[in-house]
Amino acid sequence: MVEIAIAIGIAIGIAIEIETIGNLNSMTKFKIPNNMNSKSKFDPITLEILWRRLISIVDEADASVARTAFSSLLRDAHDYTCMFTDSKGRELVQGTFCTPGQAGAMALGVKGIIRSIPLENYCPGDVIVVNDPWLLAGHLNDVCVLSPIFYKEKPVAFTACVFHHSDIGGRVSSDNREVYEEGLFIPPVKLYDAGVLNEAVLEMIRWNVRTPEEVTGDIRSQVAANHVCTQKIIEMMSDEGLSTLDDLADEIIERTERSMRSAIQSIPDGTYPFEGVIEGSGKRDDIEIKLTVSVKDSDILVDFAGTAPQVDWGVNVVYNFTYAYVFMAVKSAFDPDIPINEGAIRPVKMTAPAGSVVNCSFPAAVAARMQVGHFMTEMVFRALSTVTPDRIIAGSGGTPAQTNIFYGRRSNGKPWHTMIIRGGGLGAGSRRDGHHCAIFPANGANTPVEILESDTPLLVEARELLCDTGGAGTYRGGLGRRMVLRVPDDETAPKPPVAIAVQAGRFRYPPEGFFGGLSGAKARFLKNGDAADPGGLTFSEPGDVITFDSAGGGGFGDPLERDVALVEQDVKFEYVSIQQATSVYGVIIDPVSGCADMEATNELRAKMRSLEGEKLRGRKGRS
Repeated sequence: MVEIAIAIGIAIGIAIEIETIGNLNSMTKFKIPNNMNSKSKFDPITLEILWRRLISIVDEADASVARTAFSSLLRDAHDYTCMFTDSKGRELVQGTFCTPGQAGAMALGVKGIIRSIPLENYCPGDVIVVNDPWLLAGHLNDVCVLSPIFYKEKPVAFTACVFHHSDIGGRVSSDNREVYEEGLFIPPVKLYDAGVLNEAVLEMIRWNVRTPEEVTGDIRSQVAANHVCTQKIIEMMSDEGLSTLDDLADEIIERTERSMRSAIQSIPDGTYPFEGVIEGSGKRDDIEIKLTVSVKDSDILVDFAGTAPQVDWGVNVVYNFTYAYVFMAVKSAFDPDIPINEGAIRPVKMTAPAGSVVNCSFPAAVAARMQVGHFMTEMVFRALSTVTPDRIIAGSGGTPAQTNIFYGRRSNGKPWHTMIIRGGGLGAGSRRDGHHCAIFPANGANTPVEILESDTPLLVEARELLCDTGGAGTYRGGLGRRMVLRVPDDETAPKPPVAIAVQAGRFRYPPEGFFGGLSGAKARFLKNGDAADPGGLTFSEPGDVITFDSAGGGGFGDPLERDVALVEQDVKFEYVSIQQATSVYGVIIDPVSGCADMEATNELRAKMRSLEGEKLRGRKGRS
């Protein structure tokens, strides 16, 4: 029997829905595209019922993770993905709360793993564990557990679950030079062989991590999620009298592909280039990214020719992870409501030079791959901005996700280790303001203060939104936020030092605004009030105070065109100061009533527009 360890967790999540880009994971919007053909083996009602049941099965596996996972990164931040494929390894369904980086990479990687082993070599009760970054989701922390599903003694599907384990051993720092330094590397091996646990594999993992009870508990939670998915698929097939899932998979995948291709055809054919830089962490050099989005009929090709070579620190990105966030941009902008499966992926192709920072070669360091990979969505948006301005958003302060890792020893000498993910201000779109504290383009949730303090000896002294940090525009970027931590210096003080690894960005270059919108505020990392280096490990002693400021989102459109009532509301909620309302938005607010003086505001805005016009004419004259 497959062993299942159960721990009670608190499932706290946030669902971010953005009108301008849709929501890849909104189950209420998921619907099989109504593009019937004469060869269909399922009537529309039956097909919709079966599709909804498949979604609910994966979501039940998701729910089991929230109930049984040990790590707060999984229970509370939801940094995991559940999915299953047909017998050919084609992705069929993924969980509603999946993360795009894991899900997109798994769609490619799991197929490769499944096809590398002959179908007849799988047995009921087999469970494979693997975290090879080049096979799957791009760094060692993402551990995949894969199980074949047998029905009537035949393999009919596969279910897989990827967890971001906060601890995988190694030197936890983005300044590692090779993957060997980053932790335990697990090639595809059987954790269970025909239902029998391979104790040696589990012991190998235990002895290579700082918090073995948590890590092995989370692996058992993954096994449990796969077990739930397996049992429910078997029940569905029995209830519906199905001997195979392949016919159903063909129908869903083909319809999804047709819908995706139809959406892509709304983009004018053409070649859309973009060149940009991603800041180097600390004092490191910037990383140049070049990409070209080519649209032809219903196909999209994103080519990274000319992008910088891989670097000697941990932000290198494997092909699968880069592809995941390229696909995220196309999918969210043009067809956010259709299901994500093999069919959605087929029209979107990508090429990247081997050995480049977006298609790195072994043994490159990859632990902080989100510091580059998360920017791919924004950069594809930038390339397409001239032809689809209403389908994109400005730069986001949660790009990349602000990841902080803490570890050390408690006062009693026991090791502790945790990871939190923080959002920043979401970029504004063409029809609405950006959300505050959003993790974009990754999907996830901010860890509650109470959970962080219970998991670690650290104390949270403040967590607040920062006024005036959202980029001004017709629509304002979301605000950045501040979190202040203190290392206690009383009897609960951890044994010094506490190690802090920062995997983040936007310290040098703020999130840019679009179409006249202004940039959001930059991120900051402070130790005892002084700027600290985010490029490696920071060590803290009892009494030290650490401050993390997330960046604000970029604005969209001319700030002078913002509705005066919205500026009044922003001042009321302390999102915007009275001073910024005047100097940037041209709105004069009475400090007592909180209302705008419309006559004075109209005069000021007219003057500001005139000055902007003179500056623009001056620039044209000099050119």
